[in-house]
Amino acid sequence: MRNKPNKKFGKNSYFQKGLIVSSILFLTLWSFPKTVEAGGVFLYLSPSKGTFFIGSTFSVSVYVDTKGNEINVVEIDLKFPSEILQITSPTTGESFVSEWLTPPSYSNLGGTISFKGGIPGGITTSAGVVSTITFRAKSSGTAKIEFSSSSKVLLNDGKGTPILADAQIGVYEILVPPPEGPKIFSPTHPDSDIWYSNSSPTFSWETEGATDFSFSFSQNPQENPDTVSEENVSLKSYDQVPDGIWYFHLRSKKNGIWGKTNYFAVRIDTSPPQKFEPRVDTRNGFIYFETKDFHSGIDHYEISILNFTDSPAPAPFFIEATSPFRSPSIKAGKYSVIIRAIDRAGNWQEAETKFQIILPLISLIEGKGVEFKGIFLPWNIIYLILFFLIVTITFLIFYFTRRRKGFKKGIREIREAIEEIEKIESKENGIEKLKKQFEEEKGKLEKRLGKGESGTQGS
Repeated sequence: MRNKPNKKFGKNSYFQKGLIVSSILFLTLWSFPKTVEAGGVFLYLSPSKGTFFIGSTFSVSVYVDTKGNEINVVEIDLKFPSEILQITSPTTGESFVSEWLTPPSYSNLGGTISFKGGIPGGITTSAGVVSTITFRAKSSGTAKIEFSSSSKVLLNDGKGTPILADAQIGVYEILVPPPEGPKIFSPTHPDSDIWYSNSSPTFSWETEGATDFSFSFSQNPQENPDTVSEENVSLKSYDQVPDGIWYFHLRSKKNGIWGKTNYFAVRIDTSPPQKFEPRVDTRNGFIYFETKDFHSGIDHYEISILNFTDSPAPAPFFIEATSPFRSPSIKAGKYSVIIRAIDRAGNWQEAETKFQIILPLISLIEGKGVEFKGIFLPWNIIYLILFFLIVTITFLIFYFTRRRKGFKKGIREIREAIEEIEKIESKENGIEKLKKQFEEEKGKLEKRLGKGESGTQGS
């Protein structure tokens, strides 16, 4: 006879195989590097893309978005194509890094640049500038500036926990400049690398025997004017030009032949930086401020601290500052902090915060809330706390009032009970007296009856 398969053994075999596979899968997943949790720090470059010509220079800023985390160390390692770009200045402009752990270093040969700095006390920021790097375009091509895997951002938790979640690369197109044409000048915007707040540029050029000119004005650096003559002129103006980088293109006609095209770039920024609100930490004496500018970028900040308890009130006096700004010793009184954010075109945005220090540990931030021992409570939270306090006190008053009424009622009932008891005792005493009188009368009657019976027997 053919032996039947052992069904029980077969089931156990499948179970054992499944257990082995699950264990292997678990160990494999466990051995993979752990990813950074959502909300980790984000590194990015600004601008993240652009088009530039060979020989021109452009600046790229390294930004940190902490996503609400507090950090105290940044270690940035960037790499770039050295055959296309070269660094002319590794650190320019502002930076929230207050202490460089190692000096910024770069290599145009290897195409690398590194920053490693610390922020004592930590910082939380959505657009913190580590540094601004100036590059020069060497040759044409697509240049990618990338964060190396060795880049790190550490939490301010006493453990140096890595918190870097993602980093954005920058892509820049480097083009061969158009062939030279007539030499162009601008009396209103003389330097093509500088931002201006004037939105009405004027251009002039050398004629050098040309009989006709054709020109155009756009944001396309590769645009070529047509061959329709604009007559023999040597000056052109434009009004109310929108913000951005614009190019004036010009070509001339000599001896009946149209020549090569030349261009002149102008950078226009008439818009102030974005609105922002300074934050005052009255306990530790720090003032925090930060904003962005879409076109030319933030050049610097200025700060003025006014004490309204002085008489007469002083006029604002501004000094250049970076965030966080350590304010001098501030005593009890009313103050106003004015911050000016100034972009590279000279436009500025002003923000003001008023606060009052009532006691050394209690400060009133005008229109925002109250700070107590370094803990800031906005007005909506304070109103909510007061509401619950009022409800609680009202409940307690009602509760104890009811209890007091019940207590008085209980005392009254006890008194009434005592009166009833006294009445009962009084009635019992009357009954005892009647009983005693009854006993006395009974005794007297028995004596009389006893004497009467004795007399009858003697006769």
